[in-house]
Amino acid sequence: MSPVLASVLQVLALVVALGLAYRPLGDHMARVYTSTRHLRVERWIYRAIGADPTTQMRRPAYLRAVLAFSAVSVLFLYLLQRLQGALPGSLGFSSIDPDQAFNTAASFVANTNWQSYYGEQAMGHVVQTGGLAVQNFVSAAVGIAVAVALVRGFAATGAGELGNFWADLVRGTVRILLPIAVIGALVLVACGAIQNFSGIHEVGQFTGGPQQWNGGAVASQEAIKELGTNGGGYFNANSAHPFENPNGLSNLFEIFLILVIPSALTRTFGRMVGSLRQGYAILATMGVIWLGFTALMMWTEFAHHGPAFDIAGGAMEGKENRFGVGGSSIFAVATTLTSTGAVNSFHSSYTGLGGGLTMLGMQLGEIAPGGTGSGLYGMLIMAVIAVFLGGLMVGRTPEYLGKKIGTREIKLAACYLLITPALVLCFTAVAMALPTPVDSMTNSGAHGFSEILYAYTSAANNNGSAFAGLDADTQWFNTTTGLAMLLGRFLPMVFVLALAGSLAGQRPVPETVGTLATHKLLFSGLLVATIMIIAGLTYFPALALGPLAEGLAA
Repeated sequence: MSPVLASVLQVLALVVALGLAYRPLGDHMARVYTSTRHLRVERWIYRAIGADPTTQMRRPAYLRAVLAFSAVSVLFLYLLQRLQGALPGSLGFSSIDPDQAFNTAASFVANTNWQSYYGEQAMGHVVQTGGLAVQNFVSAAVGIAVAVALVRGFAATGAGELGNFWADLVRGTVRILLPIAVIGALVLVACGAIQNFSGIHEVGQFTGGPQQWNGGAVASQEAIKELGTNGGGYFNANSAHPFENPNGLSNLFEIFLILVIPSALTRTFGRMVGSLRQGYAILATMGVIWLGFTALMMWTEFAHHGPAFDIAGGAMEGKENRFGVGGSSIFAVATTLTSTGAVNSFHSSYTGLGGGLTMLGMQLGEIAPGGTGSGLYGMLIMAVIAVFLGGLMVGRTPEYLGKKIGTREIKLAACYLLITPALVLCFTAVAMALPTPVDSMTNSGAHGFSEILYAYTSAANNNGSAFAGLDADTQWFNTTTGLAMLLGRFLPMVFVLALAGSLAGQRPVPETVGTLATHKLLFSGLLVATIMIIAGLTYFPALALGPLAEGLAA
């Protein structure tokens, strides 16, 4: 079987698996967030944190709860790292330096999981399992909660209430993420991923001395890192490490975990607003972009010319033989079109245009299908912009799901769209202008610029993947990427919840013959065009200096 045909079959298998999970998981999540019943374990948690799950919150209260919980999470994870040297089960590792501890705390709470350290040489079992793995669950649950609050804003009839953040957080963790992650961990163990709490041991003699490895609860963290679109690896090689991703089957399963919740949330959206066709339209938009990027990525990596490429069957530099060009390309697209950050290959070693695609996937806003929760609310913001443009073209006041899109709503959507590009481009410009940050670049020229552009694109978009080649473990990059991750996560949430509150305060308006049909393919096409134009106009100059220049020169 040719590598190209094998890759196409992998894509088809993935689409079928996602299709089978779409309806039951989407309907389950809709029931979770609309149910009035509380499980016994959930009531215990509410009592422990002093929350009343029946209290309905308006936008200010919901936002305060999101920010307060996240701030406490950052502080807890920071202190856990700073105290690691004094904690049991830390494998003899010392406490983490302040700048690194800040960066990691910001990273995992922001659902970014950017790592500028070697996990197997820095973090013991306590920090890995009690700190990082816990944040993999709750940061994903926060993203879903904010997305559900926005959906409630569209579905509300004028009361202005968005639900209860604490109930959304607990239910998302207990009823959705935890059960699926347990099943996912068992599947990964069956595929060969490790799951233990062993210490450090030598595995053989290699050039330069003995090789040492430590074990850990890898399969369980691997499952939630993919399911929650987090991406932080137990080991520095991330999903390229055989302990985390042993073979082609586990690789395809991990891609499935990355995509399943963001995809199924479109059905949850359709179910909660009372029109499944609206969810299908959003899903179609996501699917077109994802398939397009996957096809382009495989073309750039398979079709590159030269003797070495011909012998290897494609651009195999930086890729694992057990995954090949196809499995690596599909994984790279899935991880950069979502806010996952897990990598099974070095994106820096991709062809110039292939590396550019990984960057562009993040720069779209990671909305195809996007992060757990963040993909849905990012796509709905884009839908608001598309509806506004459609209204301008026909001369009508734009409406979406029975809510008028007025000046206030467009301003909030515009602010959401501008935050991340401003962070990416400003931090990149400053880093390139100063003398010290550029010393971290392994390469010069267009590829070196791409290393820094990728780093801030990954941080501000809460992706977490690395281009490789950049020495990011410096005070400058630990501090600035940490700030980019926090601002890139929570400032957009401020505007998402403000938009949700504005919509929730409106009474629905009836559809008329002039209302734009947002459930049809025409609207999906408009939405795809809006996304590509906005991203292109925003990032094209920067991309032209980096991956495009490198790709065209090859």
